[in-house]
Amino acid sequence: MNAVPSPAPGHRLHAAPSRRSLLGGLLAGAAALAAAPALATPAHASARPAPTATRPLLLGTYTSAEGGGTGIGTAAYDTDTGAITSGPVITGVENPSYLALHPSGATIYAVAEQDAGAVTAVALAPDGTYEVLGTRPTGGSGPTHLSVHPSGHWLLSANYTSGSVAVHPIAADGSLGERTDLVTHSSPPPGPGQRGPHAHQIVTSPDGGHVLAVDLGTDTVYTYRLDESAGTLTEVSRAALAPGSGPRHLTFHPGGRSAYLACELDNTTVVCAYDPESGTLTPGAGQSTGSDTGYPAHLVVTGDGSYAYLANRGPNSLTRYAVEGGGAALRLLDTVSAGGDWPRQLALSPDSSLLFAANQRSSTVTAFRVGSDGSLTPAGDPLPAPVAVCVLPLP
Repeated sequence: MNAVPSPAPGHRLHAAPSRRSLLGGLLAGAAALAAAPALATPAHASARPAPTATRPLLLGTYTSAEGGGTGIGTAAYDTDTGAITSGPVITGVENPSYLALHPSGATIYAVAEQDAGAVTAVALAPDGTYEVLGTRPTGGSGPTHLSVHPSGHWLLSANYTSGSVAVHPIAADGSLGERTDLVTHSSPPPGPGQRGPHAHQIVTSPDGGHVLAVDLGTDTVYTYRLDESAGTLTEVSRAALAPGSGPRHLTFHPGGRSAYLACELDNTTVVCAYDPESGTLTPGAGQSTGSDTGYPAHLVVTGDGSYAYLANRGPNSLTRYAVEGGGAALRLLDTVSAGGDWPRQLALSPDSSLLFAANQRSSTVTAFRVGSDGSLTPAGDPLPAPVAVCVLPLP
């Protein structure tokens, strides 16, 4: 793969929608959303009224893949029906396979998932333009995940291929400074079938006290403290998962004392207890994903903490769990079709009324209405999106 080009900070590229213009320019597609019913309407019912609100989505892809995109895709969805319409592309960003939004809402960050791993900052300006503020190397290869520390001052990224995690400072304008830390997972030894560590995710605990890194290669979740002055990570504990389970993605319950792990290689979901004081994560036994085969990818939890959903690649299904015991248990309810091939990542709308799935192999994004009982009902037609591997609804 080619190295990511690094535009000079502040370099103005050609115009593209900002967060404001996504809500403005993409509203032009609202009429199309209204004209094409997203849900079947009973014969006795009156015609569905025009949508009352449209919100933006950002879409991650692989620009180096056959049939891939040309940058960060944009779209808009009807908050009532979930119907999606496509928008322009934010170009100048290589292999943006995972995206994260700054707490201010003014900057997005993308990994460059390639041999020369990098992270890129893109400012979404109020005047309807965007700026690629610059690209910084992660110090590793194949970064697959990044997140912004709740303070808004640090960007955390996970290098899958090289098994390391990195920290970059975030300036007041949203741009990235030089890397302040790089930690490689040198122990324990790789799990069965693995040749080395594979850091797949890095995320901050809900209280902001600890940073957790999920490593598929070592079957371990590492807990760190982040020095918010120096931007360095200090390991404080480790959680060992079953050998060969391949932990991939961790999602916290809103209560902050439980978390759920999608384990890619043994096709299980693991409920973990979490101690905010020490940062200790204690995994339970793996439990069913509702499918005999598959590669679990991504878990999300509704804002009220009542339901959890898991994307299953292979069977191309979405697993629905009821959350019980204040977050301490998951009860398998059912599975439904993802409506696409190879659901790589899930995202809930800010009010948890809609669930979106990025389907990598079918190059689509599908939407579902979330019922009061946690049920999932397909909403609208799948959105064509080249090699869709990430969907990020903006608030």
